[in-house]
Amino acid sequence: MINLEMTEKMIQVKNGINGMAKGMLRPISRYYDENEHMYPKELDMFRSLKIMSRPKKKKEGEEKKSDKPAGKKLGSNLAMVIMIEEMCWGDLGLLLSMPNAGLGNAAILAVATDEQFERFGGKWASMAITEPGAGSDSGSITATARLEGDEWVLNGEKIFVTCAERCDMAVVWATVDKKAGKAGIKSFIVERDRPGFKLEKLEHKLGIRSNDTGTYVLDDCRIPKENILGSPEVKQTSEGFKGVMKTFDNTRPLVASMALGVSRAALDFTKEKIEERGIKLDYEKNPNNVSSLEKEFYLMEANHEAMRLLTWRAAWMMDNGEFNNLEASMAKAKSGRYGTLIAQKCCDLLGPLGLSCENLAEKWMRDVKITDIFEGTGQIQHLIVARNVLGFSSKQLK
Repeated sequence: MINLEMTEKMIQVKNGINGMAKGMLRPISRYYDENEHMYPKELDMFRSLKIMSRPKKKKEGEEKKSDKPAGKKLGSNLAMVIMIEEMCWGDLGLLLSMPNAGLGNAAILAVATDEQFERFGGKWASMAITEPGAGSDSGSITATARLEGDEWVLNGEKIFVTCAERCDMAVVWATVDKKAGKAGIKSFIVERDRPGFKLEKLEHKLGIRSNDTGTYVLDDCRIPKENILGSPEVKQTSEGFKGVMKTFDNTRPLVASMALGVSRAALDFTKEKIEERGIKLDYEKNPNNVSSLEKEFYLMEANHEAMRLLTWRAAWMMDNGEFNNLEASMAKAKSGRYGTLIAQKCCDLLGPLGLSCENLAEKWMRDVKITDIFEGTGQIQHLIVARNVLGFSSKQLK
């Protein structure tokens, strides 16, 4: 069973990250929101950290010290969602700009060979999936990759790439065989300085403005044959489309924790302003005998707690090697949707304070919306949940 009590170590980590978010991220939050696309130099201090790492393999003849299965230490995913919530309480856009922690890095961690991980594991990798005609349905991408001698030649366009300008390389999804459908879709590591690989433009966005989002164009871009992630065989899907898609079962709880952090920031600020007006929130009162403002606030807190429990459960299952496709999508769907609604309602309750740029409430409302969109929209998450609950395949329920 999942233990809902944090360990002493987790509490220390949570408090430490919160102190960093309060002392470093919050003070620069508005500056980088107003100076869109400018790289936050303050984040360079994290470049030397090994945010994503693989456990070391035991040498031949070395005795096992534990009966626990090999892999991440128990609790690493749960610890990560707690840390991300605290950082996003500080600023979501800045969290997304952390060096060497792109979504592409998660894909490399999941399916790269040992040799590939040795070469690319310490670099900053974006993830290039979405195309002008292929958004939520990743299986319909049209970018192509053909093998010519010892090189892959890539062609296509990728849009809405997070950290498109700041990254060192991109994990680009392309098809090696259109007739094979999803089985023909593979992911390739493309360094930014490769001829034929161009950053076409950066987007001007509603929220997370401190993070760069851009468009890539690949025009006969050549990369080494060994830069394909996992197996090049079309019939081998465990390390191709399906393999990288499983990355999302790990990262969707992280996105849910982003929504947790931003909406909690909005709740904390709203509660502070409510109490400044002399309204004391009393949780002992009958919920049917309180003001409409209090009732709205209690309902937001209840949904926020449900978001956290779903997120923690999905992360805990990943830590324990349990298949969490359903739970990861439930956490993402609930948190993305209600995180957005909470931030909006807080701005409603705050009145003029909710729209003023003198505080961060309106920014939180703009920032949190992305958590309901990227890494699978809320609608797609509901579709995944329905397939799991009803036992339907993707072909049966579209």
